[in-house]
Amino acid sequence: MSTAPDNAVRAYIDVHRAAFLADLAEWLRIPSVSADPANAADVRRSAEWLVAKLKETGFPTAEIWETGAGNGAPAVFAEWPSGEEDAPTVLVYGHHDVQPAAREDGWHTDPFEPTTIDGRLYARGAADDKGQVFFHTLGVRAHLAATGRTAPAVNLKLIVEGEEESGSPNFPALIAAHADRLACDAVIVSDTGMWSEDTPTVCTGMRGLAECQIDLYGPDQDIHSGSFGGAVPNPATEAARLAAALHDEDRRVTIPGFYDGVVELTDQERELIAELPFDEKRWLRAAHSHGTLGEAGYSTLERVWARPTAEVNGIGGGYQGPGGKTIVPSSARLKLSFRLVAGQDADRVQESVRDWVAARLPEGGGIRHEITFTGSTRPCLTPLDHPALQSVVRAMTKAFGQKIRFTREGGSGPAADLQDVLGAPVLFLGISVPSDGWHAPNEKVELDLLMKGVETAAHLWGDLAATARTGAGA
Repeated sequence: MSTAPDNAVRAYIDVHRAAFLADLAEWLRIPSVSADPANAADVRRSAEWLVAKLKETGFPTAEIWETGAGNGAPAVFAEWPSGEEDAPTVLVYGHHDVQPAAREDGWHTDPFEPTTIDGRLYARGAADDKGQVFFHTLGVRAHLAATGRTAPAVNLKLIVEGEEESGSPNFPALIAAHADRLACDAVIVSDTGMWSEDTPTVCTGMRGLAECQIDLYGPDQDIHSGSFGGAVPNPATEAARLAAALHDEDRRVTIPGFYDGVVELTDQERELIAELPFDEKRWLRAAHSHGTLGEAGYSTLERVWARPTAEVNGIGGGYQGPGGKTIVPSSARLKLSFRLVAGQDADRVQESVRDWVAARLPEGGGIRHEITFTGSTRPCLTPLDHPALQSVVRAMTKAFGQKIRFTREGGSGPAADLQDVLGAPVLFLGISVPSDGWHAPNEKVELDLLMKGVETAAHLWGDLAATARTGAGA
């Protein structure tokens, strides 16, 4: 039998909790900061540590994958076959690199000396993402112990990258090069979180991202606004006009074709979002903002999770110093970003932006422009009724003992790359909560929630296997 009894799973976790946390603390002591070349050896040491620990866990295959032709940070791949012909294949994604951290940043403890206070483990990477990667090691062992199996109920694979905190520059090429070994029926992303400690949730999607810089050029140099102003085009004015024209009076993006293919929220999804205990005043404090504003007809959460956006990230040109300088500036610059939702194609959006800018600028050649896009991330969305998503929900329900609700993520990440290359649904399994302070001083993980992640993983593999065989699940 592949489905693990609840009490057997919890008993195994309780017995092995202390050793698990000691191992995690050892890993957290490695300052695997991918953004700093001075820590390159530490990032490699982190990968080597994980390979050794995965082999110790029982994975027959655990190896380092080089990236960027050997110039990037190493990733870790592991595989543990089920041994059963009809077993589904599941790939777990996470990352072992961390954000920079130093005591003088405002940490109360050494960020690379894990410290437990009141049931919370403080360390850089405790939640983002070493803790959430590592809970799978105890989870699979609890799954085996509770079911009496010698191998997981699924063909279990892991891909743990070492550059996520640096923008995953080599990750798309890595998964494309190893697509055959990464092939799977479902992807589990354990680099995410929940609504709160009291409201466990499953994330069902992430927005994509496209970014560009628009450089506008007018006169060959700054010129006198009295002698020439009003008779020649001003690139700073045109930058402001572009920014102002980006939205209509309902805050909808005006770029023709921008909304093509957008998957609209269903009534059920809107109801589920409305069920969440959302405190808008508290949210505004976290946003350091004094009011909400966005596309008409949508709630705040709907706007940040399920609607595409266009944002002016920066605008500038001409004189910025003290006092006045009466010129027509020679150049101006506009930086834009677009958050994309399911159904939108990043390449089409880029093309639409290029056409829109060209059409908005004055005719006659007085303004030249260049648009530079800096890559893109595709959106991903798993339907609420997807069988694999329901397996995650059932496993979390067993672990948490309460109703599991649903969220989306307004940000973007490499999950869509996995979905695009591997053609498999992406599911999110994370136990971190907003107070964990990702990227901030005093990052921590709630130890009881970390154990709930372990427990969820222990139940998940059997449920996914049953779902694959019956189409209904355990």
